[in-house]
Amino acid sequence: MTPAHSDFYEQGIELFNEGRFFECHEAWEEIWKRSDGELKLFYQGLIQAAVAILHAQRGNLEGARSLYEKATVKLDKIPHEHMGLAVGELRIELRRFIEIATRADGTVLPDPPRLRRIQK
Repeated sequence: MTPAHSDFYEQGIELFNEGRFFECHEAWEEIWKRSDGELKLFYQGLIQAAVAILHAQRGNLEGARSLYEKATVKLDKIPHEHMGLAVGELRIELRRFIEIATRADGTVLPDPPRLRRIQK
């Protein structure tokens, strides 16, 4: 990963964990556009997960469901620990969040998922 890519990657993680999902999408998109192969799919999965959360928070339940499904297809192929992140935990937390958010039964949304860094 080039230094510029690393900066956008780290910035995206910080923004995601701050709940700034649109902004993290923008940061990751910068490196997604310049990536290929499995790395491109990883970034795309993260971006789609962030936007799924954003849609849920804004009440766009169909958009949340749709982007969650797209993100899942990509993130399910990623190891549980990848590029310093606990991706397996993200998959679990994201699924719980989207399941609650898309019930449309007036339940208050839980806190959105966070990206946990793996300490090596």
